[in-house]
Amino acid sequence: MVGTVGSGAAGFGLDGLHPAPLSAVPVQTSGAPHTGLGCAALVHAFDWSATSLGPIIRWDPAVRAAVELVLASPVPMLLTVGDDFTVIYNDAYAEVLDTLHPSALGRPAARAFGDAWEQPGLGDVIQQVHRSSRAILEPESQVPFAPGHPEAAFYTRGHSVIRTSRGEVAGVLTVAAETTHVVHRLQSLGELTARLAATLTIDDVTRVVLAYAMASFDLDHCVLAVDDGLAYRYVRRIRGEMLDEADERLPPVWRRVGADPAAPAVAAAETGLATFVSDGEPLREVASDRHETLVRSLAALPLRTPSVRGALTVGFRRAHVWLPAERALLKAAAELVAQAAERARQFEAQHGTAQLLQRSMLPEHLPELDTFRIAARYDVGVDGNAAGGDFYDAFHLADGRLAMVLGDVAGHDVRAAAVMGQVRAALRAMALTDPAPPSVLAGLDRLVGSLGAESRNEEIFVTVVYGVLDPSDGTVTLASAGHPPPVLRRAGHGGEPATAELVKVPPGAPLGLGGRWQTGTLRLERGDTILMFSDGVVERRGRALNEGLDALVAAAAASPSGDPRNMCSLATAAVAGTTDDDVAVLAVEHAMAMSRSATMQVAAEPTGPSRVRQWMSARLREWNVPEPVIGSAILCTSELTTNALLHAGTPAQVHIDLNGERLLVSVADTGTRGSVIRARADALASRGRGLGLIEDLSDSWGTDPTVRGSTVWFEMLLAGKPPA
Repeated sequence: MVGTVGSGAAGFGLDGLHPAPLSAVPVQTSGAPHTGLGCAALVHAFDWSATSLGPIIRWDPAVRAAVELVLASPVPMLLTVGDDFTVIYNDAYAEVLDTLHPSALGRPAARAFGDAWEQPGLGDVIQQVHRSSRAILEPESQVPFAPGHPEAAFYTRGHSVIRTSRGEVAGVLTVAAETTHVVHRLQSLGELTARLAATLTIDDVTRVVLAYAMASFDLDHCVLAVDDGLAYRYVRRIRGEMLDEADERLPPVWRRVGADPAAPAVAAAETGLATFVSDGEPLREVASDRHETLVRSLAALPLRTPSVRGALTVGFRRAHVWLPAERALLKAAAELVAQAAERARQFEAQHGTAQLLQRSMLPEHLPELDTFRIAARYDVGVDGNAAGGDFYDAFHLADGRLAMVLGDVAGHDVRAAAVMGQVRAALRAMALTDPAPPSVLAGLDRLVGSLGAESRNEEIFVTVVYGVLDPSDGTVTLASAGHPPPVLRRAGHGGEPATAELVKVPPGAPLGLGGRWQTGTLRLERGDTILMFSDGVVERRGRALNEGLDALVAAAAASPSGDPRNMCSLATAAVAGTTDDDVAVLAVEHAMAMSRSATMQVAAEPTGPSRVRQWMSARLREWNVPEPVIGSAILCTSELTTNALLHAGTPAQVHIDLNGERLLVSVADTGTRGSVIRARADALASRGRGLGLIEDLSDSWGTDPTVRGSTVWFEMLLAGKPPA
């Protein structure tokens, strides 16, 4: 008989990936001694093709890893896999089953356990865990497997789901033991599987794995390494490291190391073999600091897939016996990590191609005018893995005016991006010949119609808003081909608050439908800003379009300034919720006065931030910027420069722009590492501190992806009169 369940069944809560720390997987301390009934041999010899699981060679890697973990454990463990709960167990659990072994192996649980499956505490609990994916820890109790058996055994049992490498529920793991320590670790392994299923990049995988390993094993030392050309790069965590929430959200700080076979991580990655040192000096030959010389016990697990070579190492500053079950657990975790790293590397490769294609079709630099400032921003959709059809452009016309356009080609694939590139190139060519909005849209209409006929696809859907700005008086002439109207922010004068409204542009048909277009005219006064945007800015699933438009207008009116970079950043966050669509915005401001600007190129070396501080201090004092603003701006700029040099690993460019209203500072890098999904403000800062500084000291700030790399900027408003 086996005891399990009862009244106190409850969900086993985990705080993220932080279960109670354990030093070792304990062995069973009571019950029948383990006599080695050969379940591993039985499982591998069993004809699984006749079961719902199919041949063992086709099992999911995560399920296979879980089975090997169970078979290697001295603690009684039962796996019920699939919708019919096919039974797999280890030697220790075979002794719990007594006379039901070995006939129960490989059979659906209802047949394997007979009437006991229907009794409270067995089948009902396992089915509940399978349906809800919620782990249950049962107090000591009993449920007889064989009715009429003279004696009952008591066990504390823990049930948790096991998942496939795709994160889907595959079955339920039941652990029967007098301690819950093993349950903690196995449940955290299930949590690791779920977290890894949600990762997109190698950085994401690294954050999840390091948090899991440090918390689950109470380690002193943990390293995740992956191949980087002929060398390796790695991230290390050590006990006592000061990490806060902001640090956990930052891109990990990668270090490079050569392919030295003396390094346990490199040896595991190169050979594919796991090694376990219980007591010694495993890192003595390759130690980079005093901490690594103190590591006495170390496990090095290979991460090997078709596109990834790497390793996970975990260690202690004390002697530690790596028990068989613990080794099996670590190997199972390493296999899950390797599969996640493989998916992440494939995603990064696909995403990098899509992003490069997308951004190469957008202008790398926008025009510069004396009294008009221009900024734009493009964010990929939520999936982050496909090129899209949103585009923007701004360029000088032959007569000195400025053409500005924002458009949207329906679709999220290479074809949409290709059509976008053709439309943008054709628009520029037509505008340089005849910039009148009706003429340009008529020409684009013929182009889109031709492309649709050529591809035998009548579903090419393109919308555009196009305008021409006369810098001499701020007049803008606009026409729209089925596109949302721009937002006009009017600066408040004489103490009046700013206002915002949708521009009244005569509606016109989308391109390719043979429409006719009319123009509307407005004047940008000093301090006014016009904002063009794609529908991804305002559309949200399940919500009316007008709600998004109203939210964008309200956000524009409430903006502390009309600076175009600030307006672009504000627009992408104005409407609550996420969008599956790409987002493009273009803003043009009629500045109050001409601005002064300067740019500095910063080499990727340790002295870079200090040279920026000296340069910026001299320039801002030369411009008579108030001292409080200078101090805050230098502090923030130093943090941004450090962040760019540290995480991107490339030279940076610092740009400062000053007018009578505000100081704008931007730091750009050309790195390709880091977050590959939509740029997020909380990814800013060097090791967490910069995030709070920028938020506290600036009036607005944001991050902008560029053709290569990204730009982080902040704005500080100037109180009182303009500087002399």
